[in-house]
Order: sequence, then C-alpha cells, then structure tokens
Amino acid sequence: TKADYICVHVFVSCKPGTEEAFRTASLANARVSAKEPGIARFDVVQEKDDSSKFLLVEVYKNKDAPAEHKKTEHYNTWRESVADMMAEPRRAIKYDNVFPATAEGWDYDDTGDLE
Repeated sequence: TKADYICVHVFVSCKPGTEEAFRTASLANARVSAKEPGIARFDVVQEKDDSSKFLLVEVYKNKDAPAEHKKTEHYNTWRESVADMMAEPRRAIKYDNVFPATAEGWDYDDTGDLE
C-alpha cells in the first residue's frame, strides 16, 4: 500500500544538565505515541557529539494524525514536563514521505519489541 505519510522532524536543544530528564520524558511519550493508530513511527534520537541536542522523528499516517496526537494526555504531559528543559523553542520541519513508499516500510511490527 502506498504510504502518503507526513514526516515531522522536531529539533530540540536542552539546557545543560537536563539531558537525562528530557530523554526520560521523551521516551515515555514515544512509547505511548508509537501505539497511536495515526502514527507509523515515533523515534527519539540524541546527537552523538552534543548530548543536549535531540531529534524527534514523527511519522504520521494521515493529515489529521498530528492534531490528534496533540490532543493526547501523554503528549500534553510531555510538553509541560519538558518546557523548562529547552534552551530555545523547539523547531519542527514537515516533510512528505518519499521512501519507503509503502506502509509496510514504516509501520512498527505489532509483535516486535522496541527496546
């Protein structure tokens, strides 16, 4: 099936000393977000050379899914808990999916362990 997904990269810079707390909060959010029906992937990536930099890779299955995600309790808990950890406002860039071109190339396997 062709995947007409929306990919969002969220760039975050944390204040020094908050990296572990940000990582913990972001992982808690990602674990639940990955199970939302409108989300194909929800990755948390930390920069190798600067541990205060994170990238959240959010892949949504349709145009309504980002707004639905922002209505969830886990997203709002994350947003409130990390607000004071950010050195600057987070920045998001939206992309159109090109490859993998199918849903099977993006979606998590329901039987797989992610950790």
